[in-house]
Amino acid sequence: MQTMPAHAAHHNDREIETLEEFDATVSARGTLTGFRVQAVDLTDRTRELLGTDTAGAVFLGCPMREEAAAKIRTDGALVFPPVPDLPFDPYRGLVYSPDELFASLTDGPGGYENTPDARAYAWFQRTKADGDIYASMLRAVHDDSVSDALDELLSGARVVGVMGGHAMRRGTQAYEGAARLGRELARAGLTVATGGGPGAMEAANLGAYAAPYDDEMLTDALRLLAKAPGFTPSVTEWATAAFEVRARWPQGGRSVGIPTWFYGHEPPNAFASHIAKYFANATREDGLLARSGAGVVFLPGAAGTVQEIFDNATPNYYESRGEPTPMVLVDRTHWTEKLPAWPLLQSLARGRSMESRIALVDRIEQAPEALKRLGS
Repeated sequence: MQTMPAHAAHHNDREIETLEEFDATVSARGTLTGFRVQAVDLTDRTRELLGTDTAGAVFLGCPMREEAAAKIRTDGALVFPPVPDLPFDPYRGLVYSPDELFASLTDGPGGYENTPDARAYAWFQRTKADGDIYASMLRAVHDDSVSDALDELLSGARVVGVMGGHAMRRGTQAYEGAARLGRELARAGLTVATGGGPGAMEAANLGAYAAPYDDEMLTDALRLLAKAPGFTPSVTEWATAAFEVRARWPQGGRSVGIPTWFYGHEPPNAFASHIAKYFANATREDGLLARSGAGVVFLPGAAGTVQEIFDNATPNYYESRGEPTPMVLVDRTHWTEKLPAWPLLQSLARGRSMESRIALVDRIEQAPEALKRLGS
């Protein structure tokens, strides 16, 4: 079964990201000098803050009482206060969960429009058009916080990327194939990472979620999901079907989704246990591929997937991230005739060390074996 390191096992020991870590640090060390406290609600920790040295500490978006804030500023700490009326926390210390992004999904008539995910997208749409430096700074701080949290989460994990189009619909053979792929990779001890959206991405995250269960669970889950085959016309119905599956089989396997509000009309999927959602698509694309050290499987897709193939091929070509990582393209007809990316990839690889790290397979069932072969 795939494992993902528990949060905080590997993160910078000067970072405090939960109230438990705050309490443990204050009681064990008696000082917060030099610490970074990130998005922790300290409203009920006034006594501790007043009685603890905080010289050189930095408090990022931590709600606290005014007397505590005044005292720690006097100590010489830097205080970045929470930003009011924002639908996201720019200083967050952890990646998102599906429950967090889809909170309020079933509250009232608005459905998905009520959720933090939809509200963050609406804010992004409003602010990106007017070129406001303050809004762009908040987006950059948020994305950097998410990258930091993702690095901590994946420290020590063997990550395999699964790329593919958002157009793949639930209830199709292709969707089932992508789910079986995700399940097999997860069962092989790999952490599945996708672009975190619908279609092929959701299917691979679903497969990883299904990894601890038997065949019957996946068959039943696929049947339940087929009732809402796509996220149009209703994101609410599409997402509700996924949460029904999660409620029925609550102890799913872990995987990662890395979506973006840049394509905010596409909702994130609810089967990735951890969601690192970004405002900047370029940061997200590069981060997803750079972290897929155990290789990437490319399922049939359109422009976005073609872009990902060559985003991944470039550092493999120049070896700018070290040894080239395995690349497996699935569906010969798609990648040689419909969108002939494979011949170009082959030409690029010829005579270079990446040549032995690329493969084209006919069927999705052949992908795990190809990945294993290229990685050995």
